[in-house]
Amino acid sequence: MTIPKSFDQYAEKYDLWFLENPNVLRSEVKLVAKTLEGCQNIFSVGCGSGLFESILRQEYGIDIENGLEPSEDMANIARKRGLNVTISTAENFAYAGKKYDTIIYNGCPGYITNLETALTQSFHALNPGGKIIVIDIPKESGYGLLYNLAKAVQSWDHPLLKEVYPRHPYPIELVEQANWRTTQEKIETMKKIGFTDFEFFQTLTTHPIYSDNTVEEPIEGFDKGDYVAICAYKHS
Repeated sequence: MTIPKSFDQYAEKYDLWFLENPNVLRSEVKLVAKTLEGCQNIFSVGCGSGLFESILRQEYGIDIENGLEPSEDMANIARKRGLNVTISTAENFAYAGKKYDTIIYNGCPGYITNLETALTQSFHALNPGGKIIVIDIPKESGYGLLYNLAKAVQSWDHPLLKEVYPRHPYPIELVEQANWRTTQEKIETMKKIGFTDFEFFQTLTTHPIYSDNTVEEPIEGFDKGDYVAICAYKHS
């Protein structure tokens, strides 16, 4: 996997997008917190700037000490927020023989070239009965379709996108780097590796134009949300 240079160049811009869309951020944090209820010994893959981990620690009492991030600039921000961050891609990281009860991929699967390889590494790093959490924008969702259109035309400033994207859109430089997958595609990959007992939660259930109007509580399922969590377990 080649580390996208734009994540180093636009690390602060990434954080700013969340701060410009505070209700989207809060809705997503609530979803993440829901999936982590009762979880211990958590490792965060693709922790980015550590923004979510910081909020989870301060507001939900969910402590995530260790994370993985391929971008040096992102990792530096995360370290300032209290995370121990290893610089590596998810595919190449072997966890140094350490075991975890919970491993979470929050918002990063679309930036991982070989998701099967990454999740296989995580499978081996989980204790028996351990939990994997894969959270991302589904390719089939409103955001997924909107982002792929912007990626195809390489701009938010295009007639096809006029008046159909949020006031503060996700930076186009980061949109262009992503490869979002369908929920079903991710489920099949996880089943192939050996994960079982799937659970699903979702948020951002309105059109992207309106998703920052209010903070949403997460609900079960994956049929209407633009941000979907797939939870599964290792039983071997």
